[in-house]
Amino acid sequence: MNILLLLLPALGWGLLPPVVAKLGGKPANEILGTAVGTLIASVGVFIVLRPQITLSSFLLAAFAGAFWIVGQVGQYQGYHNIGVSQTMPISTGLQLVGTSLIGVFVFGEWSTVIEKVFGALGVLLLIIGIWLTSITDSKGSQANEKQRINTIIMLILTSAGYWVYNSIPRGLSESGLAIFLPESIGMVLAVIIYIAFTKQGNVFKEKTSWRNVLGGLIFSFAAVTYILSVKANGVNTAFVVSQVSVVISTLLGMVWMHEAKSRRELTYTMAGLVLIVAGAVITTIF
Repeated sequence: MNILLLLLPALGWGLLPPVVAKLGGKPANEILGTAVGTLIASVGVFIVLRPQITLSSFLLAAFAGAFWIVGQVGQYQGYHNIGVSQTMPISTGLQLVGTSLIGVFVFGEWSTVIEKVFGALGVLLLIIGIWLTSITDSKGSQANEKQRINTIIMLILTSAGYWVYNSIPRGLSESGLAIFLPESIGMVLAVIIYIAFTKQGNVFKEKTSWRNVLGGLIFSFAAVTYILSVKANGVNTAFVVSQVSVVISTLLGMVWMHEAKSRRELTYTMAGLVLIVAGAVITTIF
């Protein structure tokens, strides 16, 4: 059962990007459906488990959920601009780099010299991995190359949302299952604000939005099984194995979504994936 729990989060998070991309729609459709699906799942978890949470933790968790939307909107936009197989390694690597640095400078992690050396090595591997996966053969038009560069910049900026989302729970005493519902409420509120601000209210009437509820259910499945895996296998083991999700989503992007890559691009992408997973392992262990 412990081995199964180790694999399920990676499978869920690996399936999420290609499934959402396959369901179609604009990023607004995708993020609305994902947030609503997550809220539905979190209400079910709350009804079954009835976890206790303080008001301050509830508000902070909702705040974290709202910032997750920032990162996820950026990721969904990336699918449309440069594809799943290029977006996911870059986005995952950026999440790991930012979260690791916040752990050092805010939470005082990597306190010894050895931890700092290996932690820095892990971050360096992540950065090189991100760079390798972003390499493409410049065969497209100047406009396409400009869009690719702008998308990478956008992913860097919106990844800050993931950094906040991953960092806030570290300061809370409640379990991951206890903060799941307030996080999802924060997600839905942030999506409503995003839709209102971008004047895309029509997405509430579009069937594509509600088909993307499946994306939220898949995300919730991965999140809940990850929390259970942490309890059964420990944080380090659970986190490291969960990073296999980036390999799954990238490969599915190429195979299922038919995102073509030249032999050179494929070589760099696979090498980058290896370095990103290696960097995740090193930064987690140390």
